[in-house]
Amino acid sequence: MTTHDHDASSDDARLKPLLDKLDDAIAILADAPDFAKPGKLRRIFDTARRIMLLEGGGTALEARAQTLEDAGLFTGTDWAHPQTLIPSLTTLSLKSPDTDTVILEALSELRLLKVAMGEYAHPQVSSEQAHHYLTQVLAINLELLFSAPSEAERETQGRLATITRSLFAHLAERIGYEHVMDKLIDEIWRILQQRPIQVEPVKRMITQIAACRLDPDIDLGTSGQGADRLISSLFGATQACREDPGVDVYAQRLASMDNGALQYEATGFARAMHDTGLVSPYHAILIRHLLDQGDHLLSEALGLSSTGRDCLLCYRQLIQAIIEESVHPATAQGIYGLALMLERGILYQPPVAPALWRQVALPLSAWSQERLTLAYGDVVSPRARLLEGVLCMLGMPLGIGQGNNPTCQSARALSMWAYNDPDYLLQMVAWAARDDEIIMHFEGQPISSMASLSGVAKELPIDLDPVSLLVVPHLDRIYAEMGRRCIGREGDPHRWVNPEFHGWWSGRGFRINVDVATGQITDLEDFLRHFYASYHPYYNGNQPLIHPQPAGIAVTDNSARFIGWHAISLLRVALDPSDVMRAYFYNPNNDSGQDWGDGVKVSTAGNGERFGEASLPFEQFASRLYIFHHDPLESGEPASITQEELDRVTGYVHRSWGADRVPAASLQTAVDNSHRP
Repeated sequence: MTTHDHDASSDDARLKPLLDKLDDAIAILADAPDFAKPGKLRRIFDTARRIMLLEGGGTALEARAQTLEDAGLFTGTDWAHPQTLIPSLTTLSLKSPDTDTVILEALSELRLLKVAMGEYAHPQVSSEQAHHYLTQVLAINLELLFSAPSEAERETQGRLATITRSLFAHLAERIGYEHVMDKLIDEIWRILQQRPIQVEPVKRMITQIAACRLDPDIDLGTSGQGADRLISSLFGATQACREDPGVDVYAQRLASMDNGALQYEATGFARAMHDTGLVSPYHAILIRHLLDQGDHLLSEALGLSSTGRDCLLCYRQLIQAIIEESVHPATAQGIYGLALMLERGILYQPPVAPALWRQVALPLSAWSQERLTLAYGDVVSPRARLLEGVLCMLGMPLGIGQGNNPTCQSARALSMWAYNDPDYLLQMVAWAARDDEIIMHFEGQPISSMASLSGVAKELPIDLDPVSLLVVPHLDRIYAEMGRRCIGREGDPHRWVNPEFHGWWSGRGFRINVDVATGQITDLEDFLRHFYASYHPYYNGNQPLIHPQPAGIAVTDNSARFIGWHAISLLRVALDPSDVMRAYFYNPNNDSGQDWGDGVKVSTAGNGERFGEASLPFEQFASRLYIFHHDPLESGEPASITQEELDRVTGYVHRSWGADRVPAASLQTAVDNSHRP
């Protein structure tokens, strides 16, 4: 018998009594009332930890994952709602020195693995969603799959580091290594097509891919072949940094280059940046070097068109000050924001340039500095970090994400202001970062963010871009206070809150198809007729949408089951390249590409979308809409919409989020209509 066989046999002998002990503990937990469950978890955690250290432990725990959840293992924790889990946060849990946190995270992954393999029909997450989530988790934590524990991990985690590696070996074995790598690369490109502001998780994935490809002990077969452009965009976009020599060596090489060589470097970095939306730390060294080399080379390094180049030349001193203050290797992503901001031409709006001059020299409060340092470290100054965030937000207003926070309203407001009213956004940033207070008005009465009670978010968000990190807590409290001031009014408070919160351009006309008191669908046909008349070019006199408009959607999963209400912005309605009328919208939930079930798949690329936009055919978008605003003085022609069109949309509603919200009489009418010849 080999040593491995002997160890496996020994593990089998130790595994059975531990599994019996675990089954007893699960039964006790299941029988305990909710208030007593926390006291029954210790035995489960301790036994699960010992099981995971044995060969075959992952398989045994996966088989019991559904039983564990049904017994109440995750009740009252962040893991209770798997559809809200964020893959990038698993790193913190898996590397935690707290044993219970590591075990709970591991058991959650095994639960989702069982769902992904089609062996557990979970009410909150589908097998496709679970598979997608686990692919990202494996990608972000590739070092747990391929590398031995570091000294730091051994010091802080001890044998826990072995558990996480056993877990990931089990996950990868079940899903497939090569499948993970190719899926990972596809996932990275899909995310980058949306041009998010926060790209650190993507950069970590690319770094892990590069490390795996260089490791002779890892056999990827033929997978991972499409990663070259991603890796080179960060570590070797040009010949002078091809071997990733380090920023100090690269700076020395730049000092000896003539204009021709600098032109080559500038073009190479600009091409890689605009291709991927990622910026290499070497690019920051080049940009700072080119400040003294003439405007042409700087323009080339930013990849500017004639529009951006003219803006650069008109505001040369301001751009120089911005670069000197904010562009460093650690804040290189701001270069892409700067380039796109110049391309938008917003500096020609009279208030924007002076507001940016203020931002360059803005003194930050002690609280703001502490928050930025806590979230991003102290490699660069908090002011430089905030200015990087400002540039990215002004350049990519549709790349703002809400993180793992219920603050979609605030994220939507920031996106609207960056898109539509940039100087107002800069004023908000100044108030929040310098004064620790924002004052807005609701129906003529001031609301202070410091005087308001708690917001929608129960804790201060930390997983946000630099601007959102400082501004969202203030906006969240103000938004919640506006809602509180609507208590007692009949109807949905968004009718009054949205125009006051987002801006004058939000239409004062308001439509909702859900009865607030009962949650039942009401006046659906009238709602849809007015939506078509307000926004569909064929029914509103071909009037394009001028300002982004707040709207509310009923989010569903890929089985068309209702998940919750969500805030978005409707940006435009237009024919796509295939002559299908589509609604293009902004979704602040970090990743707009989703499957909402019943054939409703949100597109982020390939159907005429601009960076950051999501889109759906107009009928499908209307079927998930429950709130919209409009200009009451610009009504279209509701009567001209055909009943056939309305019946198709109504069918989508009744088969998804409206399935249990339709009064019986209305449902019978819809069924009768659907069977019309």
